[in-house]
Amino acid sequence: MHMRLVVQRVESAEVVIVETGKIVGKIGKGLFVLVGIGENDSEKDAEVLADKLSKLRIMSDSNDKMNLSVKDLNAQVLVVSQFTLYADTSGGNRPSFIKAAFPEAAEKLYNRFVEKLKSLQVKVETGSFGDYMKISIELDGPVTIIL
Repeated sequence: MHMRLVVQRVESAEVVIVETGKIVGKIGKGLFVLVGIGENDSEKDAEVLADKLSKLRIMSDSNDKMNLSVKDLNAQVLVVSQFTLYADTSGGNRPSFIKAAFPEAAEKLYNRFVEKLKSLQVKVETGSFGDYMKISIELDGPVTIIL
């Protein structure tokens, strides 16, 4: 499995398309998730990671311990595609992204990941695939997990 997720626990998060100023995704308490899709990733990878994310126990319980999932709290998830998670700087200082999936394939798997989360009864908001976005987040913890 090569798909990459950067998961951050947030108090709130919002995504705005720069060109239009339109808010496309906005959540309260929950998880902000950057999704990087590699050239060899499959629908199975997307489904397995969505399932894992839905059960990931990084939300605080009443004793402030990480014991709960977003599903346990009925919290929200904001998912944004992020091809730069596949940056390779081993050849110098300018990143190469040749290991990232082509946009058409990446968008298909990104959409599959979102659909799978929704089928697992997770409340999902999204960014706008391929658009230049501004993202505002208020981290909680901070708690950041890389899957």
